Amino acid sequence: MKKVLTLFTILAAMAFSSRIQAIDFAYDAGAEVVSAYLWRGQYNGGLSFQPDLAIGFDAEHSSLRFGAWGSVGASDWKFVKGKAIDADGSDPNTRFIPEVDIYLNANIWGVTVGFTHYYYFGGLPFLNWKNPVEGGGQTEVTLGYDFNTLCEVPLSLSWNTMVLGADHLEKEDGTLKRAFSTYIEAKYDLALPFDMTLSLALGISPWASTLYGNEGFAVNNIAARFEKAWEFDACELDLFAAGSLNTYGLNKNNVFIWEAGDYKLYQQRLNGCIGLGVWF
Repeated sequence: MKKVLTLFTILAAMAFSSRIQAIDFAYDAGAEVVSAYLWRGQYNGGLSFQPDLAIGFDAEHSSLRFGAWGSVGASDWKFVKGKAIDADGSDPNTRFIPEVDIYLNANIWGVTVGFTHYYYFGGLPFLNWKNPVEGGGQTEVTLGYDFNTLCEVPLSLSWNTMVLGADHLEKEDGTLKRAFSTYIEAKYDLALPFDMTLSLALGISPWASTLYGNEGFAVNNIAARFEKAWEFDACELDLFAAGSLNTYGLNKNNVFIWEAGDYKLYQQRLNGCIGLGVWF
């Protein structure tokens, strides 16, 4: 962890201290309304409102952002949905859990180092079933590179690993070990006419993870997002449709399941959503 912090400090210093006269204050603000909350090949909830706010600085070939992202879903107001599988009559797998993510990212010449702390109100039982002290949060470190910065190729790579919080695997003797759940993604953006974009992504989990549900190497996200943007003086409006296929454990019984609110909905491998976003 100390090595990661040192690398982040070096990148931040390189990005800003050498070009103080060229630094500009910057902010990003906006929100999306999505028909389903999809994340790294997983279905995490239904109709959701997802605001995002960040402040920071921009300099030539570098930037720094500190921000917060959240997700609040309509199903949260309906309490528990689905089958009762717990002793108290509830189903933790189909209860919507509000989420807030706090993040810090530094970028220089296309290289990004970042930290994200995910917090889930009410906790995630499948992550902390034997360690309630750690609650429903975990912290992730990210290392990425955007080839478009220097090579003008719209390809980006990212490596994301959970390093703190409720992210464990159970060993044969019943004790817990840290899973270091990792997600590696390659994304390619195709610019289309009329301010439209098609983004293609391939994501893998290289080893066993409770967070992603795989017992070993898995291709857990083959995704596409088609987006149309309209730019106005005060804001930008985005309309999009996205789909995701998780190939881990794929079989004819869980390719696509229609029963909304059922426990199986959170296990299905093929998901899609539509959404509308506004950015200032």
